[in-house]
Amino acid sequence: MQARELFVSAPGKVILHGEHSVVHGKVALAVSLNLRTFLRLQSTSSGEVHINLPNIDTFLSWDITALQPLLAGCKAEQGGLKELDADLLKRLREFTGISEDSTDTRSMAVLAFLYMYLSVFAESLASITVSVWSELPTGAGLGSSAAYNVCLSAALLSARGNLSYPLTPQQESARWSKEEMELINRWAFMGEKIIHGNPSGVDNAVCTWGGFLRYHAGNITPLSWVPILRILLTNTKVPRSTKVLVSGVKDKMNKFPSVMKPVLESVSAVSCACEQTLTEMAAHGPSAELYNILEELIDINQHHLNVMGVGHSSLDTLCRVTLARGLHSKLTGAGGGGCGITLLRPETDTSVIQSTVEELKACGFDCWETSIGAPGVQQHSSAALSQDK
Repeated sequence: MQARELFVSAPGKVILHGEHSVVHGKVALAVSLNLRTFLRLQSTSSGEVHINLPNIDTFLSWDITALQPLLAGCKAEQGGLKELDADLLKRLREFTGISEDSTDTRSMAVLAFLYMYLSVFAESLASITVSVWSELPTGAGLGSSAAYNVCLSAALLSARGNLSYPLTPQQESARWSKEEMELINRWAFMGEKIIHGNPSGVDNAVCTWGGFLRYHAGNITPLSWVPILRILLTNTKVPRSTKVLVSGVKDKMNKFPSVMKPVLESVSAVSCACEQTLTEMAAHGPSAELYNILEELIDINQHHLNVMGVGHSSLDTLCRVTLARGLHSKLTGAGGGGCGITLLRPETDTSVIQSTVEELKACGFDCWETSIGAPGVQQHSSAALSQDK
């Protein structure tokens, strides 16, 4: 063990533009959300490994002597991580009793933790206590699992000595080097594979790097020097199935190809226009004209998403309530309920924001004022974290 105690955090994520069309090879913009997941790792001498996940009411521990046999035949991979170790994963499922078809949040979180812990510390299992808490709701399409996996990756690799300590005694928070961030991201992607099976890699990349990312045909490109934007994030709390919604869009594509293909092309053009606008904001500063463009693009994309059949009456309510106050909203993620984002201009009056939040809560929604474009994974001092919390 290289540290007695360390703290890390990672942001959630939202899709700004390009939902569903990205499945068909078009451009999407994903962005970090400044609702964060926090992790505290403590070195102990108990001979045990503890995982505490208060958000999902999970508190478990194992003797190191019970975990050690699971590593039989396993090879420690500290840098060149490529694929999941299927044998180790199978043994872990047998050890924990978690079946291959399980999608239970608690089970998947525990499985990802144990896999990463055993893989990182394969040469010498360490007694640690890991506690993770989050501002992100689970299952809302906001990257809660990716933020969790990024935090696990950064903390375990740091404790093992595979990452430097970017934080000096004078700093409250710090980030790792580009190469170290890439390592964090690769390990976090392994955790995402355990939880989701075949993820795109976008969520863990956004939670690692922060800011805005362009995603196109499997290629992920971070956008440099983009502004942080204020938003309202609304969770309609209407459950939906991403799989069913994606399938519905595909059915429409097959039924009306000459109608739907131009819609998807237009959504891709919205993503590109938004990227250009954000670049201009970064270069010349925000202006009323540029905010007008961002608002228009939000409205256009929301109409596109309704045409695709992934809208919902709850999202219509969100758009109506916010537009009545001059604010512009769209769904984010799969649609069919779920979450939406509302852009806030710099000059938006506090009273307008408060009355909007109150009305949305009266509709039965959860609503937060936060920001997008926030920093990615960071290490924190204990003092800074206690102030934040």
